[in-house]
Amino acid sequence: MSLLSFLDYAGVALFAATGALAASRKQLDLIGFLFLAAVTGIGGGTLRDIVLGRVPVFWVQNPTYIIICALAGVLVFFTAHLFESRYRLLIWLDAVGLSAYCVMGAAKGMAATGSPTVAIVTGALTATFGGILRDLLANEPSVLLRPEIYVTASLVGAGVFTAANATMLPLYASAGLGVIAAFAVRGGALWFGWTFPTYHHKPGRHPDDVM
Repeated sequence: MSLLSFLDYAGVALFAATGALAASRKQLDLIGFLFLAAVTGIGGGTLRDIVLGRVPVFWVQNPTYIIICALAGVLVFFTAHLFESRYRLLIWLDAVGLSAYCVMGAAKGMAATGSPTVAIVTGALTATFGGILRDLLANEPSVLLRPEIYVTASLVGAGVFTAANATMLPLYASAGLGVIAAFAVRGGALWFGWTFPTYHHKPGRHPDDVM
């Protein structure tokens, strides 16, 4: 198995596990676990392939990804009760999945278009969209709206991979640097509470006040 294939499968498995963990927090049945695992695991990659015009999308061409999501959902269904804080596990697994998937998404974007800009964007989309869908469907606090840095971590990881790849470093080195950079930013944000300055001026008026 190539390094990029490993990162692809690992990213899908980790995100699928976070989807199943979200299902456990809502006490859903096994079908609910499988559904959230699949949506989270393949959601980001599906959006990436649609944006790049790669149809049929990756999991239609290779159903192994669906099987991985199903296995992750079943595994979490029978083991989620063993973890004291499932939300903490969810966000840390999400951080690991984001780190792997932003590099995978960037590599596919670069291969399809040859554009570093597109590679960075597809890396970020691949790494974040599944988690956003998971939180939306499970009615969890959205990772996108949490104060800690999230999307920026995927942009950093994809950017580091793309820059390293441009210098003709070996693939494993470029990918490793991208994964480490993304996890360092997202992990640091979770551990130390890193944030960007927020907007503090007067909020916009309520729509009823404008009419």
